[in-house]
Amino acid sequence: MKKLSVGRATLGRLPLYLQYIMSISKDTPNISATAIAEALDLGEVQVRKDLGQVCGTGKPKTGYVTAELIRQLEEYLGYKKLSHGIIVGAGQLGTALLNHDGFQRFGLDIIAAFDKKADTVIKLKSGKVVYPMEQLTDFCRLYDIHIGIITVPEEAAQEVCDILIKNQIKAIWNFARCTLVIPNDVIVRNEDLTLSLAHLNKLISKMDERSECN
Repeated sequence: MKKLSVGRATLGRLPLYLQYIMSISKDTPNISATAIAEALDLGEVQVRKDLGQVCGTGKPKTGYVTAELIRQLEEYLGYKKLSHGIIVGAGQLGTALLNHDGFQRFGLDIIAAFDKKADTVIKLKSGKVVYPMEQLTDFCRLYDIHIGIITVPEEAAQEVCDILIKNQIKAIWNFARCTLVIPNDVIVRNEDLTLSLAHLNKLISKMDERSECN
């Protein structure tokens, strides 16, 4: 099918769909938009609309063929093409993300981190490297980096964001609890861990309610 240009909100939800579908793919040959919506606590109409823009509509009663839906989402999101990313802020969270090797499964290879407290190049046990901020510009140019991850305190996030944008970063994954000011041609995904925890707690509460009803 001809793939349409989708909005930022839809683009932000597609990886959530893919991650969930991949987690149950072995046990579920077919899956419906209804099941995805219920699992992720989203509106069914919204899920159908999102998937319809990139994967077409599922078949009545049977929904989507799970393996085919995974393939279509991966193709649309470019997960078969590995992109390089960097982290700014090599604290506990930044270092944990840098050392995590599971992102490559979703098309992202975080190849380095940068921190203003780093006076010299620091090589971690994982083999990844933390560089001084002064080396960020040359590094981005050398490795053609277009994805930046912000794991600095809230008060420093906008300054870091501006630096990334000046270095041609087009997609930002922001872990700081603030709203970033960005130009229209830059994509930002805000990741609030406290909200994610609240969402998880809500899902657990719903599971408990269902158990009590049964």
